[in-house]
Amino acid sequence: MQYMLLIYVPADGSERAESSAWMRYTEELQQAGVMVAGDGLQGPDTAQTVRVREGETLITDGPFAETKELLGGYYLIDVPDLDAALGWAAKIPSVGFGSVEIRPVMVFDPVEA
Repeated sequence: MQYMLLIYVPADGSERAESSAWMRYTEELQQAGVMVAGDGLQGPDTAQTVRVREGETLITDGPFAETKELLGGYYLIDVPDLDAALGWAAKIPSVGFGSVEIRPVMVFDPVEA
């Protein structure tokens, strides 16, 4: 089963995990054969939010809402169950000062043409 690990970090940038810790964590995921994808995200000042209301497309700068934590990156992992996903989330380098949201990836039946 695939799970998305959404990594949230303090919005003020007061705490950061060293890049070497992220490299070690990524290598551990790869060596365990559970990593599907993962990347860090650029800061919220580079974000754009798109909404369509009553047929009109509205584009605004920045994330949807101000918050104390911001989405800093993600990992997509393929593990047997939620317990395994929780175990990997607990090892994320920033979990000591940020948070990790874990969501199962929806699986859709293929549509026959």
